Amino acid sequence: MKINFEGEERKFKSVWFENNTVMLIEQRSLPEKLEFFRAKNSDDIAYAIKHMVVRGAPAIGVTAAFGLALARKNGENMEEAVEKIRSTRPTAFDLFKAIEFMKQNGFELNAAERYSQEVSGRCKKIGEYGNSLIADGSKILTHCNAGALAVVDWGTALAPMRVAKESGKTIFVFVDETRPRLQGAKLTAWELGQEGIEHVIIADNAAGYFMKKGDVNLAIVGADRICANGDFANKIGTYEKAVLAKENGIPFYVAAPGTTFDFSLKSGEQIPIEERDEDEVLVVNNKKIGPETSRARNPAFDVTPNKYVTGYITEYGIFRSDQLGDLQRKVQSDLFMRTEPLTK
Repeated sequence: MKINFEGEERKFKSVWFENNTVMLIEQRSLPEKLEFFRAKNSDDIAYAIKHMVVRGAPAIGVTAAFGLALARKNGENMEEAVEKIRSTRPTAFDLFKAIEFMKQNGFELNAAERYSQEVSGRCKKIGEYGNSLIADGSKILTHCNAGALAVVDWGTALAPMRVAKESGKTIFVFVDETRPRLQGAKLTAWELGQEGIEHVIIADNAAGYFMKKGDVNLAIVGADRICANGDFANKIGTYEKAVLAKENGIPFYVAAPGTTFDFSLKSGEQIPIEERDEDEVLVVNNKKIGPETSRARNPAFDVTPNKYVTGYITEYGIFRSDQLGDLQRKVQSDLFMRTEPLTK
């Protein structure tokens, strides 16, 4: 991704391995400042995933892959390291896919590097396929952050927008703020600004207003887990955006690599939903809001039924929910997706 760093434009990945350290862009510091988190062992990796130093399903998977390679190089107990990392976040399927891939490949660093490169390359393909849906002058709504920060590079939902911009199209993006952690306002807006893509931040509950006015003609979001029938989990607030899009006749697309599809789950009712600390809702800028006696609920994700999804943008092409059987066959015939050892 492009980042203006120390007065010059440079390219960064959101996570990489360097000098026996897993390096991550510290996403909690953005957009105020660009900082880096240095993970030296599996405890650091687990902390980074659990406490959202890194977030976004594909980036979590890559971080886990590098973390397990680091644990092996450090001589850690690998069963303990696997369980520690596996237990950090229950909803994002890429985490578990990455762990299985690393198990199959002996937790070797070259396997983690391969996993990272595959995810980045596949997301670029998502951008190329998704660009076909974007007309010059499109006004696009997105929710949460599904850009390079959430992947490694390119992004999922933002990848088609980046490719559209590079191909010379003029686009405009409505960025949902995404309460309670404001990943849209803080991260998506920052990424779009770095890429020179015109955008505005809107309150989460303003999306319907702009849809009804006709100011939005396309919605693209990412996903943390997608079931065999196309039901999918994504950041809380996605479900209501999908319902509003359908009500207003706006195409609603989900962009995700094959690693995000969990074909073992028949429907969204089977997706485990993470519920996070209530202080993420009750505390803003280190100050508690609301009455002292009030409690909060804080589900991190919601599940959107497939009937609200126009299509799924993947590295294999764009599929409707009734075509996901074809997608499943493509995924199952893909050696990387089957987590085959690299020696085969």
